Amino acid sequence: MSGRVERIWIKRAKQHSMDEIREVRVEAGKGIVGNVDQGGWRQITLITRERWEELMRELGVSSDPSNRRANLLLSGIELANAGERVLEIGNTRLKVRGETRPCDLMEQVVPGLRDAMDRGWGGGAFAEVLIDGSIAVGDIARWSNESSKA
Repeated sequence: MSGRVERIWIKRAKQHSMDEIREVRVEAGKGIVGNVDQGGWRQITLITRERWEELMRELGVSSDPSNRRANLLLSGIELANAGERVLEIGNTRLKVRGETRPCDLMEQVVPGLRDAMDRGWGGGAFAEVLIDGSIAVGDIARWSNESSKA
């Protein structure tokens, strides 16, 4: 199964808004160049358009996916239970390290959103960058057949 990068955002400073861009450079072990969150396992965050739209239908509202404050919006790929899998996007690879838990900011976006996202990987996933490269809107995203122990 393959998907696609729909949108990309970076956060240039803590407590600031997400800036939408068309392409990012990523560095292994660090994350997105220019993004405030660097290092650790949570170098890049991912959500899917399908899951976001499902949450909006469930809550009976409309809100732009940028309000999730993730770095990548993907379509056509399932993130649920993807921990430790390797995702190939563009010329890089990301190792999904776990489920992104929604924070209290989600309640400011839409009342009830935090609780709704707390089920079934609704908050998306976080990943570690394994290979330096770039990611652009329109890039194909697919699960790698390799099993990375990185």
